[in-house]
Amino acid sequence: MRVLEQASSLGSTPAAPSAGVGAGPLRALVITGSVGAGHNGAAFELVRRLAAQGVEADCRDYLDALPRRYQRLLRDGYEFSASRTPWAFEWLFRSEERESLVRSLTMHLCRLAARESARWVAGDYDVVVTTFPFAAQTLGMLKEDGTLTAPTVCYLTDPAPHRLWVHPRLDAHLTVTRATATEGSLRYGVPMAAAGPLAPAAFGERPDPAASAALRAELGVPPQRRMALLVTGSLGLGDVMSAVQALRAAEDTVPVVLCGRNERLRQRIAALPGVVALGWRTDVPALMAAADVLVHNAGGLSLTEALVAGLPAVSYEVLSGHGRANAATLAKAGLAPWPRDPAQLSQALARQAARGRVHLPPLPERQQAAAVVAELGRAWREQGQRHPEQAPEAREGSRERSVLRLRRRRSAARATVGAEALAEPAASSGRIS
Repeated sequence: MRVLEQASSLGSTPAAPSAGVGAGPLRALVITGSVGAGHNGAAFELVRRLAAQGVEADCRDYLDALPRRYQRLLRDGYEFSASRTPWAFEWLFRSEERESLVRSLTMHLCRLAARESARWVAGDYDVVVTTFPFAAQTLGMLKEDGTLTAPTVCYLTDPAPHRLWVHPRLDAHLTVTRATATEGSLRYGVPMAAAGPLAPAAFGERPDPAASAALRAELGVPPQRRMALLVTGSLGLGDVMSAVQALRAAEDTVPVVLCGRNERLRQRIAALPGVVALGWRTDVPALMAAADVLVHNAGGLSLTEALVAGLPAVSYEVLSGHGRANAATLAKAGLAPWPRDPAQLSQALARQAARGRVHLPPLPERQQAAAVVAELGRAWREQGQRHPEQAPEAREGSRERSVLRLRRRRSAARATVGAEALAEPAASSGRIS
């Protein structure tokens, strides 16, 4: 599925082909991946923010670059292995970190996507961004063979870095938090920079006590009880029933479970007394404003939204593979504890709920994802225009020198904030601006 239409409905306007280098507004290509909802959510929010920066953005689904059978493999394979064969999913995840048959097959898949992706990036874009790890590998391949020359950015939607997200030929690797940037830089030797969460501004709005009280009453959550919002992703994956039973056993806690589009799961949970089971909802900001604590099992989009909302979070019954890796990174950074049994969960819920709303310190605007992407595109556009009268060969040499200058500028910028990236700053109790 091409997601241009979806991105357009969220505030972007598909850009018309430019009349030449330097003509019209900056243009960006954002490549997402429709496996779950997290990659799309970050991509659509980036498109919104780029529009505010005066950048016209097209949004593409990486799966459209693959043969149909591989599209099914990524979508259905992820859902099946993550929920039915977690041991296999863990093995696949770990095998990607080393030279292995699994990684070789993955790189073959990424090469298959290169031909169609090359057509996309030929659209005279000033900057290319992806929020999907497989696309990061394909774009890196296109950078290596010279097909793609524009600045190229990978925005990691996961708290834990992984080798699939990393390609040394990409111009920038951006992360949600400094903890992820630090861990990824040390592990892979590729500079990463925190660029803040990509979640709608509605999550950062100050909760309205009256509206939250009304929503809790509608859900059947008594005022004196703790509302634990359990999120299971758009597919309702994982050992959700075990997590629900552990939440039911926790003192003074009412589990409110977001089952995504998994109607069978919603019906199973709805049959349990003392539990609120919800399907796909469009009022998640209001639900997070009304909740006392978030419980997640993957560390994806919902966790990012909770960081913006300041809602304290707990990792529990996490998915294998990226779920376990994300939980470990979040626990190490002090962003979300990872209890391993019902007793530890009960204690973690009490501690986290007692903290109240805790927000990540906001990054300077120039370091946030949309501003970084726009600046890379702007610098590329300006440097590509310097000598328009030159012959193509001379312009190509000028463009190569411009790339070197662009990288020097980026390295200098990193150096100014490098010390800050070594640790996650203490969270503040103020509202995110």
